[in-house]
Amino acid sequence: MDTKEPFLTPTYKADEDRREGSLRPQFLKDFQGQQELKDNLSVFIKAAHEREESLDHIFLSGPPGLGKTTLAGIMANEMGSEFKVTSAPALDKPKDLAGILTTIGEGSVFFIDEIHRLKPAIEEMLYIAMEDYEIDWIIGQGPSARTIRIPIPPFTLIGATTKAGSVASPLYSRFGISVRMDFYTHTDIESIIKRSAGILKIPIKDEAVSLLAGSSRGTPRVANRLLRRMRDFAQVIGNGTIDTNTVKTGLDRLKIDNYGLEKHDREILRTIITQYRGGPVGAETLAISVGEAIESLEDFYEPYLIQRGFLTRTPRGRMVTDMAYKHLNIERQKNENQRVLF
Repeated sequence: MDTKEPFLTPTYKADEDRREGSLRPQFLKDFQGQQELKDNLSVFIKAAHEREESLDHIFLSGPPGLGKTTLAGIMANEMGSEFKVTSAPALDKPKDLAGILTTIGEGSVFFIDEIHRLKPAIEEMLYIAMEDYEIDWIIGQGPSARTIRIPIPPFTLIGATTKAGSVASPLYSRFGISVRMDFYTHTDIESIIKRSAGILKIPIKDEAVSLLAGSSRGTPRVANRLLRRMRDFAQVIGNGTIDTNTVKTGLDRLKIDNYGLEKHDREILRTIITQYRGGPVGAETLAISVGEAIESLEDFYEPYLIQRGFLTRTPRGRMVTDMAYKHLNIERQKNENQRVLF
């Protein structure tokens, strides 16, 4: 009698969650790519160590999925400091920020994600905390109200955002270190995939690594997500090893092409071509046409489409390029060429 478990029976591995979490590098030496950024940060960290001071406040910007949160954690580890994490929408009132700042230890790293969404009252409290390591607090109400300043330990604030232009100038100017993270190169993504595959103990061929890296949008988060999905395909319909056939089959079933464009990316380009003759078209109009929030369109889809040369922004709106027509196998009409020229 065959005692093999049914195909759909889930099996839980006790260390699975730990392996998934360990994909985030803990120190700069393990962080793949962004070499110039790492070189500069290592200098700043070493200098702060030698002076026995907290690291200067750091502003991180760039598209989602590039490792801003990971990098913040790395800097806390490199400094040997406590690491506290929150996001701007979670800080509803000044007392929320005061509660965190009055309980952190000296030299701690305080990370605020989506810092462009801070409320004005919280921003104003943060100004004094960043510069003077104090916070203003109002005691009493009405005519008897008075303001006192509460000292807090020196700390490092790391603010991350995908919308650097939306951060108030007074807040941005208080950051001593500004870091812009860009999409990773093909080689860097290959290194990330190999490292993650080793941690997750996934056998993968070199050719498959290259193919997978080309479809990862230059983004580590996407690369790791695709790696886990290819592991599923290799386990269920393959021989357990991720090879070229596994990646091609998996990407085809996920509707991801060799540029990393997903179905919705191609739908955005196709909509501009078929409904708006290649553009220009405004962001709000385009967002409505594709059934997407304008924030998602501008923050998630557009940066990569622009970076890969499929889309351009003009004063009149978004326009697709010749590369988009070629990729979608659509012939540009003559009147559309005239619209581009004039």
